[in-house]
This record gives sequence, structure tokens and C-alpha cells, in this order.
Amino acid sequence: MPVLEKTAAVIVTFNRSAKLSNVLDALAVQTRPPEVIYVIDNASTDDTETVVRAKAMANLRYVKLPKNIGGAGGFHEGMKLAYKDGANYIWISDDDAYPEPDALERLQNDLAEFEDKFEWRPSFACSRVEWIDGSLCEMNTPHPVWDWARFLRAQTPWALVDSCSFVSVLIPRWAVREHGLPIAEYFIWFDDAEYTRRIAQSYPGIYCPESRVIHDTPENKGVNYSLVTAKSLWKFAYGARNETSFLRRTRGITGVVSFAYNVHRSMLAGNVPWAVRRKIYAAIVRGASFNPKIVKL
Repeated sequence: MPVLEKTAAVIVTFNRSAKLSNVLDALAVQTRPPEVIYVIDNASTDDTETVVRAKAMANLRYVKLPKNIGGAGGFHEGMKLAYKDGANYIWISDDDAYPEPDALERLQNDLAEFEDKFEWRPSFACSRVEWIDGSLCEMNTPHPVWDWARFLRAQTPWALVDSCSFVSVLIPRWAVREHGLPIAEYFIWFDDAEYTRRIAQSYPGIYCPESRVIHDTPENKGVNYSLVTAKSLWKFAYGARNETSFLRRTRGITGVVSFAYNVHRSMLAGNVPWAVRRKIYAAIVRGASFNPKIVKL
């Protein structure tokens, strides 16, 4: 089994010090721990800085940003730091997702073994993300490619996927070098899908079910526009704008129209109030002309 080189972990956080503490504790007991851990703090106003600095972890790097630039901006900054510091692999995840002790080692071994066996280099490796009750976490389910089972065997339980969430995904340096960083201007939602789809243009990623992470979210729901409410509108609006932006760039106006129609049907099916639907439609319109630059290193 080839030995992988320097691995950096990037965790983006905002006002969740207790959960972040659990994440750092989980990283400390990994069977193959990262050489460096970057905690990117989106200008938290709680005791996050105190909690992080109290950890006796020599490999911990704490970066407090002057303002909240969202998960997308935080991952952009953290991956840029990790890349410039020479990381060969970058593991990124949320501040409320707890990796099992062998989660990182399995991702690293699976990437190396896949390349050794099949002579293809996956653009990323992602974990099975479970909710707190052990069921599949709906919002963190990877998207398979058409031939997802091509290499699936009892001895090699890997499915090919073209996108995943930013909850426990290992990205090789070459993918960052060739495809750049996540789009910081997306702020939140769909930044992970856009980025992993972008790097998967080189070759799909692999889903590694034996690498497990527990995502400690309040409820287990996917991103479904039939479920949007006045309270969750702000996130869905970012998602609608960002996905529209991505589709405009990759599939043109046809992709935008198809997406808008499907969102419209979903919201009608969920009896989403008109005042909420109107703001989602407005976000889609904004996304059609929203074209932030992809930053390459």
C-alpha cells in the first residue's frame, strides 16, 4: 500500500464551539491523523477561540477571519492555506461532523488502492455520512455517475460519484492545482456540489462506505424545495442562486430553465407560500447573471 504524504484537515466553523470541540477530539484519535488541522473561524461571537486555543494539539492552526464569509469562503481560504503550505491531500469537513477513528485512514488508503488497482486517479474520496441515529444523512448523499458500479466488488466497495458534500471529503493536491478553489462568493449551499463536479471533470470521485462520519444536525432532511419555509428561505435562496449560476456556466439557458421548472414544481407540491416562492424565483433570476471567477493557484 503506497504511503500518502502530508494531509491537512480544514474545518470551517461559526458559533458552534461545543460541536467543534467534538470534531477536534475526533481528529485527535484518528488512526492516521492529519499532519495539520486548520480551523477557519468565520468571525464567531461565542467562545470558539477560547475552546480551540485550549486544545493541546501541536498540529492545530487557528485562523479567525475578520468577517463571516460563509462556508464557501471559509473552505476557499482554508484550502488555499493548506495548498500553499504544501499539503498533498486536503480533508475538508463541517464543524458538526464527527469522523470515526479510522475515517481518514480509510479514505487515504482507498484513494491509493484504487489508483494502484485500476490505474485511474479519482478526483476525491468521500465518506458515508450518517445522522445521529445511524441512518444515512439525507443532505450528504453523493451523486453517482451513470456507471457508478463499474469497479464495485466485495474486495473494492467503491462507487463512482461526480459530486458530494463538504462533509468528510479527501481531495488530492493535483485536483486543486488543475481546477482551482471553491467559489468563495457562493457563501453557502451548492458550493460543495459545484466544486466536486468541477474537479470530477478529470475523473469521478469514489464513495467509500467503510469511512464513516456522524453529522450532528438538528434534523435529517435533504435539500428539497418542497420543504422551504420562511425560516430556511435564506439558505435555499443561496442554493437556488448558486445552482443557477453553475448551470448557466455549464449547460446554458436550457439548464437554467429546466432547473427553474423543477424548483417551481417542487414548491407547488409542498404548498410553499407565495411570498417564499417569489424570493426563490428572484434568486434564480439573480443566478442567471451571477458568474464569479474561479480562482486557481
